[in-house]
Amino acid sequence: MSNAAKPKEPKANNFDKTYVTEYIHSLEHRIRDLEQEKRSFEVQYLKIERELRSLRAEFDHMHTPPLISATLLDLLEDGRAVVRSSAGPHFVVTASQFIKPEQLKPGARVALNQRNFNIMEVLPSKKDPLVLGMEIEEAPDVSYGDVGGLEDQIQEIRESVELPMIKPELFKKVGIDPPKGVLLYGTPGTGKTLLARAVAHETRATFIRVISSELVQKYIGEGARMVREMFGLAQEKAPSIVFIDELDAIAARRLDTSTSGDREVHRTLMQLLAEMDGFDPRGDVKLLAATNRPDILDPALLRPGRFDRLIYFPLPNERARVAIFKIHTKGMNITKNVSVKELAKRTERATGADIKAICTEAGMFAIREGRERVEQDDSDRAIAKVLPPIKAPELTKPEKMFGY
Repeated sequence: MSNAAKPKEPKANNFDKTYVTEYIHSLEHRIRDLEQEKRSFEVQYLKIERELRSLRAEFDHMHTPPLISATLLDLLEDGRAVVRSSAGPHFVVTASQFIKPEQLKPGARVALNQRNFNIMEVLPSKKDPLVLGMEIEEAPDVSYGDVGGLEDQIQEIRESVELPMIKPELFKKVGIDPPKGVLLYGTPGTGKTLLARAVAHETRATFIRVISSELVQKYIGEGARMVREMFGLAQEKAPSIVFIDELDAIAARRLDTSTSGDREVHRTLMQLLAEMDGFDPRGDVKLLAATNRPDILDPALLRPGRFDRLIYFPLPNERARVAIFKIHTKGMNITKNVSVKELAKRTERATGADIKAICTEAGMFAIREGRERVEQDDSDRAIAKVLPPIKAPELTKPEKMFGY
């Protein structure tokens, strides 16, 4: 038996194995396709569920009864509040438990439930778009080092504006109130606006700048409302500095004979006077104003308690012009033969703005000729272009500018 031949094993069917393998691969592909389709359906389900929640919330919101706008007048000791609705009547109401007590302040805009008049939420303060569009800078990038030749003016404005905001305790110890308002006056281009921005930078205060002509509106009462909202915005942005440029546009001397337009300007002026009388001189809001025509300002604006300090900006003398030229040529590529002192001697009638224009024009002449450095000839042509041969006579004494 040992020598007998062993039986042969039957050969496997290669066709059956290939078929089974392909069938398994097809099932695996089908499973992967079904899993991917399942994930796609899950994503669509989540998207539809979110849309459904959004539609339900919108549906509930549309069925919510409307709220009444009102103004909070006073808070009572028992936690209730006195409000004035937009329709006019006053109500004593309670506030929702979801409103934080510090949000409830007199003057705040609130929304009342139409049925029981309870306070449901605190609304944001309403501001005119023109007021919100005023130029607002969070701590301007202009420092006292960018102001040349105005050492006396810088000292006065630091005492009047910067010191009360940084060290108010000094005034409390002495027992005096700092100036409520500071008026900057002088020839155009002598640095009034520049110095106002510099003091805002040094105090890290918000700088709100408005041209006074923007406060003159077409309809009665609109200008006065804008003045109120401007000071309200300054309180919200405190510490802040309100700078009113070209003050004479709304603060000209009032006359007996006037048109309806003049009377509206006078209403705006009276609202400005009321706001100046109302805010705390030791607070975090300071008022600066600038004008080129102080001689036509209304006397009520210049009385003590309003604009307590008047700072005169004269034409720069030779020493001041040298300092201004050094500031504006600091970043310029100039040749060695350009003498700043010589330029200051030749620009006797120039203001600070004129000197800046001269430096810019000198650079433009160099660019026009394809040079990268400013030469003396460029400065000569710039002076001839910026400073006319004859200039109108100017008031150089502060006394003459006020007409006395």
